[in-house]
Amino acid sequence: MNDIPRLMPWIGGPASAASGAAFSPLISPIDDGVASHMIESDAGIVDAAVKHAHQAYVANLDATTGKRVEWLHAAADAMDKIEVELVRSLIRVIGKPRRASTFEAKRAGTFIRACAAQLPHLMGQVLPLDVAATGAGRFGFTVRIPYGVVAAITPFNGPVNLLIQKVAPAIAVGNAVVVKPSPPGTEVALLMAEAMKKSGLPDGLFNVVPGGRDTAKLLVAHPLVAAVTVTGSTAAGNELARAAGAKKFVGELGSNAANIVCADADLADAATRIAGAAFEASGQQCISAQRVIVEQPAYVRFLDQFVAAAKKLKVGDPDDAAIDVGPMVSNAAADRVEAMIADAVAKGAKLVLKPERRGAILGPAIVAEASPAARLMREEAFGPVVVVQPVADLDAALALANSSEFGLQGACFTKSLDTAFKVSRKLHVGSLWINDASRFRLDTYPFGGVGSSGFGREGVRYTMEELSQWKFTGIRL
Repeated sequence: MNDIPRLMPWIGGPASAASGAAFSPLISPIDDGVASHMIESDAGIVDAAVKHAHQAYVANLDATTGKRVEWLHAAADAMDKIEVELVRSLIRVIGKPRRASTFEAKRAGTFIRACAAQLPHLMGQVLPLDVAATGAGRFGFTVRIPYGVVAAITPFNGPVNLLIQKVAPAIAVGNAVVVKPSPPGTEVALLMAEAMKKSGLPDGLFNVVPGGRDTAKLLVAHPLVAAVTVTGSTAAGNELARAAGAKKFVGELGSNAANIVCADADLADAATRIAGAAFEASGQQCISAQRVIVEQPAYVRFLDQFVAAAKKLKVGDPDDAAIDVGPMVSNAAADRVEAMIADAVAKGAKLVLKPERRGAILGPAIVAEASPAARLMREEAFGPVVVVQPVADLDAALALANSSEFGLQGACFTKSLDTAFKVSRKLHVGSLWINDASRFRLDTYPFGGVGSSGFGREGVRYTMEELSQWKFTGIRL
C-alpha cells in the first residue's frame, strides 16, 4: 500500500489520516491493477472541510470583482500547467482515450477564463418603485450575492470538466466550495486543488473530501452548506436532495437521449455524427446518443450507414491517440451494459452490431426495433449501445422520444426549417440540437434537463446565476 498513492482530503491543503481511517482501493479498468487507495471521509473530515470553507467564505466576502477575476486567471494558468498530469490520471483511472482526455484537460483553463470574462457582466437592476403609489419617494436596487458554502458532487465520466464547471462559477460569484468527486475522479480533483492553491487562490475556497455515497450525504446535509450542485444519476440526485433538505439544489441527472432522423436528412452526416455521439467515451456521458428514432422511408438506408460508421471507430488501448472507444470505467459497468443488450434481444429486438468484449473494453453495439418493455428503451445505459427504432412520421417520432421520463438533451436531423421549429416546440428536453447529435455541447448556453433529468441550468453565465441569489435594497429618500 505504501507504493500506491493514497488520496487524502484537501482542506486548504493535504490533510492527514486519523489512526484507523478507512481506505478503498481504486481499480484501473485498463489492467485491473490498483491505481490508488482513497480515504473514506467520515463525519469529522466533512465537518472540518465545511467549517474551513465557511471561514474562507466569510474572510473573502469583501474581495472585489477585480480580485476574483485575478484569481480566476491565475487558476486557469495553473490548470494549463498540469495538463500532462490530468491526462495521465484520466487514462489510467477511468480509461478515457488519450485524445478525449487531452481535450477534456484543455477545457479546464478555457472554462475558467470564460468565467473571468463573464463575471463583470453579472449585474443587478434598478427598480422603479414608484410604479405603486406607496413606492413614491423610494429607490430600490438589486445585486447578486453568494450563498456561502457550496457542496459539489461530481461524476467519474468528466472529472476535470464537470468539476471545473461547478467550482469556477461558484468561486467567481463569491462562494467557497467543498467537492465530493466520484471515486475515480478523486485524483484529478486533488491535482486541481493543489494547482489552484499554488496559483494564489485563498485557502479554503476549494476543498475536496474523498469518499462514496455516505460522504456525499454527510456533505450535502451539513448545516453550513447553503447550496448543492450535483451531476449524477437520477437515483443519486433524489437521494442527495432528500439528505440536503430545504436548500438550493441544482441537479444535472439521468438521460436516455433521443436523436430523431427525418426522411429528408443528410443520412450519411447523421450516421457519422450519431455514431460519435453514441460510442465515443464508451457512451459514458449523460447526453450520449442512446435512442435513434428514424422515419420509415429512411430507416434501412440510415441503419446501413450507421452500422458502417460505428465499424469505422477504433476500439482499444486508451493510451493510443488514435483510439475512439476505450474501456468502460469497470468490468462491472461493461457487464451491466451487456445485460441490457441481452434483455432487449430476449424481448424481441434485433442485434444488428454485436459488441466485442475484452476485459472492460466493450465495442459499439447496435440494437434495432426493441420492445417498449426493453430496459434500453426506459433506462439510461451509460455505455456504448444504441437502440434504433423506425416510426411512421415525425409525430410518431416525437411521441416515442417523449415517452421517456428523461429530458436532458436531444437532437433532430432534418433539412426542413418547419420541422426544426416543430421539434423545438414539441420535444420535451432542456436542450436541443438540430443537425448535430445529442452529445454536442458548448459552455455558453443554458444546459440542463426536464423531468427526471433534473432541474437548474449549467454553463458559464447560467451556473453563476444558479449559485448566486438576488438581494434587494430599498431606500426611502
